[in-house]
Amino acid sequence: MSAKIRVLIADDIAATRQNVTKLLEFHPEVSIVGEAATAEEAIRKVRSVKPDIILMDINMPGMDGISATEIITAEVPDTSIIIMSVQGEQEYLRRAMIAGAKNYLVKPFTGDELLQAVKQVYANEQKRRKIVKFEPRMQEMGKVITVFSTKGGIGKTTIATNLAVALAAKTDAKVAIVDADLQFGDVGLFLNVIPQATIADLVRDIEHLDDKLLEGYLAPHNSGVKVLPAPLRPEQADTVTGAHLAQILKTLRTMFQYIVVDTAPSFNDAMLAVLDASDHIMVISAMDLPTIKNVKLCLEIMETLDYGEDKIKLVLNRANADSGMDIREVEQSLRHPFAATLPSDGKTVVASVNRGIPFVISNPDMPVAQSVFNLAKTIAGGYWQEPQATETGGVVQKLKRLLG
Repeated sequence: MSAKIRVLIADDIAATRQNVTKLLEFHPEVSIVGEAATAEEAIRKVRSVKPDIILMDINMPGMDGISATEIITAEVPDTSIIIMSVQGEQEYLRRAMIAGAKNYLVKPFTGDELLQAVKQVYANEQKRRKIVKFEPRMQEMGKVITVFSTKGGIGKTTIATNLAVALAAKTDAKVAIVDADLQFGDVGLFLNVIPQATIADLVRDIEHLDDKLLEGYLAPHNSGVKVLPAPLRPEQADTVTGAHLAQILKTLRTMFQYIVVDTAPSFNDAMLAVLDASDHIMVISAMDLPTIKNVKLCLEIMETLDYGEDKIKLVLNRANADSGMDIREVEQSLRHPFAATLPSDGKTVVASVNRGIPFVISNPDMPVAQSVFNLAKTIAGGYWQEPQATETGGVVQKLKRLLG
């Protein structure tokens, strides 16, 4: 004989509790294990009784059923909640589901409607437990790769956009790029993507954030990279907080293997939230004294933030520019080696930016593109795909087809 469905009834009206009990008590597959007249009492009882189902009234004195549902869902996730209410409006249903309820019954309901809801919710929970039991592995979370610099005009956005496209082109991974330069972000411009919505629009819906909602705010690029653009106006940057960015990146980790983040050259609250959430931080430097001075300060700040050496990767852009400096002396001054160097190629880079086509697509054989591929390879590790020997099967051909 299968186990009975253990039900707890929470409603402030005694007559309602009695009626619900009568509707269910004659069904052999259901067992009433308790009653509660308030939300607080329901929370206390569920902690000790741990029923399979709670029939929870939405309107009770003191704490309401929605608030109690949020608490119970967090503390006792194996207990499923069915909300009961005299209100059938869509807004109440939406709030109940966001809180964690599994079904919603509008009073008055029949015994058949009640029993069907209880059995369906219980059956769905049993299926979920079987999936957890036989597939215990946790979903592998994506990596956040942040491209950061201490000053503008150093090539940060160029590197971020080409890095994202390189990862998408030479791995089977899903890749996203977030433009967190909230006042003057140019990721959309560099990728020739015209956004229908931006991160400023997304944060207005942040309370309901999940992967399905977030997907609707991402703009597609023909490389396969998904783009979350910066706000269209500088004044909209103030609507996006560090907490918003942390929540967005956390959700993106469940959707993509790699999330590249372009940033503003500052250590404000929003950028610190991004840096804290990052797996790798690409600190971009150049061979000029003001930049090196700022990079040194940047590395000192990151050291005080307890960012380990494995998290920080120093990248030298325009490495072959005539600066009169020796790379090894600069590394000694910074007390940090360069993890990658990118050559200067103004002709290729400027043409790429003006056309809105990353140079890893338009000029994949150029040394600057190969340097970005090598940088991407260090991030991808074993997921990297080396080009095939045949002319039609190589990755270069795949990249050039994107221009079509």
